[in-house]
Amino acid sequence: MDFPPWMQRAIQARLEEVSAQVEQDPELSRVRGETDEAFATLFADKDVEQTPEYAEWENRYIVSKGIENERLYMQGLRDGIQLTVSLLGQWMPEETDTKAQTTNGNP
Repeated sequence: MDFPPWMQRAIQARLEEVSAQVEQDPELSRVRGETDEAFATLFADKDVEQTPEYAEWENRYIVSKGIENERLYMQGLRDGIQLTVSLLGQWMPEETDTKAQTTNGNP
């Protein structure tokens, strides 16, 4: 199911908004700090973070996590939209039938 360009832009804007909120989340900041501290402790005797190999790994890891999160979010949106359309499609005919009966004088 392809979305029209305006909807893709709206979804992208929402993704960027949610990402910004996540970046400012205090609990996530705390967890990141703890993770960084644990990593630093793990390699306290080695200067691994200064190697080009580590920098390349870190960049690739960040990009892969970003892509993964974006895809998960987009799939969640698609699933939610499909569910909403499906549910509305099932409910709308009943409401239309009820309105038509009421308009025609049928209870």
